[in-house]
Amino acid sequence: MINANQIREDLKNIKYYYTHKTVFEEASQQLGESEVMKKVRVYNDIILSAPPKFYDLYYSLYMSGHTQESLSVKLCYTREYIRLLNKEFIDYLIKKLNEKEELVNA
Repeated sequence: MINANQIREDLKNIKYYYTHKTVFEEASQQLGESEVMKKVRVYNDIILSAPPKFYDLYYSLYMSGHTQESLSVKLCYTREYIRLLNKEFIDYLIKKLNEKEELVNA
């Protein structure tokens, strides 16, 4: 079963990937696909059916590179609200990733 710390680490790596996406895509031509690129596909698949607030949060924080603070300013929310929303998002990802794992292991 996946836990919150694993998801946080994945999200940190996904954010890094999107910040350096061109390098990863160019390198994959010669080295092969990085594991983070595979994780990006898994997370993106989950996001496509996520509630709109999580879709927006994922795009804003992890694909576009906002910090929780900069996003709170942009959306006129408190930092605490963004932090709580991100916690809900991580809980959502735990549920969805564990469901996927159960299907694979069934």
